[in-house]
Amino acid sequence: MGDPCDITSDQIWEDQRAAYDAMRSRCPVAHDGEGTWTVLRHAEVVAAATDPGTYSSTVTARRAIPNSLDGADHAAFRAIVDRYMTPERVAREESQCRAHAAAIVDALPRGSTVRTVAHLGVPFAVRTQSAWLGWPPDLEDVLVAWMADNHAATRSGDRERTAAVAERFDAMIQGLLEARREAAPDADVTAELMHETIGGRPLTDEEIVSILRNWTAGDLGSIATSIGVIVHFLATHPEEQDLLRALAVHGNAAALEAAVEEILRIDDPFVANRRRATRDAELGGETIPAGARVILNWTAANRDPLVFPDPDTFDPARHAADNLVFGIGPHVCPGRALTLMELRVVTEELLRRTAGITLSEERPTVRETPPVGGWARVPVVLR
Repeated sequence: MGDPCDITSDQIWEDQRAAYDAMRSRCPVAHDGEGTWTVLRHAEVVAAATDPGTYSSTVTARRAIPNSLDGADHAAFRAIVDRYMTPERVAREESQCRAHAAAIVDALPRGSTVRTVAHLGVPFAVRTQSAWLGWPPDLEDVLVAWMADNHAATRSGDRERTAAVAERFDAMIQGLLEARREAAPDADVTAELMHETIGGRPLTDEEIVSILRNWTAGDLGSIATSIGVIVHFLATHPEEQDLLRALAVHGNAAALEAAVEEILRIDDPFVANRRRATRDAELGGETIPAGARVILNWTAANRDPLVFPDPDTFDPARHAADNLVFGIGPHVCPGRALTLMELRVVTEELLRRTAGITLSEERPTVRETPPVGGWARVPVVLR
């Protein structure tokens, strides 16, 4: 009989949320038998995420700024990133996000099947992110194609394939930098970033590319996937859909953002982040050896009944303080405000411009497969 805290890929392939719920009930920290420890319970995820001295974010040879940095290096680069995510700067982007959302929703058919992720999530993510960064509209098709390739590579688990797709993205960003060599810093966000300094020196191209990769390569897919989760929730919870439509009509931005964050807690598409144990450590009754791979499973932690007694209950006010959708600790997501604004605006426009959202009877919904969370397909009908 195997260890009840062992975890196998077969257990999570069909339904990650259900599998994680079941495993978390047996033990807070699971082991795959091959050197990787997955932290499932809320308390242990928080403990590890807030202890970067023991659980380092330096997990790969590829330097990702600021995600793969620790300590002073992380703080220095994070200070640069945070300047682009202030409430004032996020507010400046709301009008362009709303214009894109309204145009996309208005173009969707009524009374026939709409592919939520492909027809709403992807174009909204690409257009709003490109507008924010000052990238040309004619890059949209290239970015959409790249998103599909990156998604397929991630699901494949093939590291060489994933690396090749990442290199293609880096080359595209490098081309955008070349076009801005002589641009003034106020030309757009990308040009502004090119004029940043750290420790008294200019950022290198490699560092600029890494920051832009973090802002786009991850965010494009995350926004599209989050829209799929939100729309699925609305289509399957008519009472909450009516409540949120009323909030949208009355322009209650704060309540809508709280609702969006709660929907993402219930079905967290940001499954996990990696860490590396720097020393032997005790966590959840398990001894994690120095050098071990550690996975912080946000999806499981956000459904821990010790913190959320009924994890599927929609209760934004009660659950907000413990919601880990955007992480916790020094690596808490710097783009939380921007992401919530974007998701709130697209949700507002969708609800304002429709009278109802239901699941399509022509095509089934399809869950994403590891390591991606959320829904691969959310066919809905708008009226």
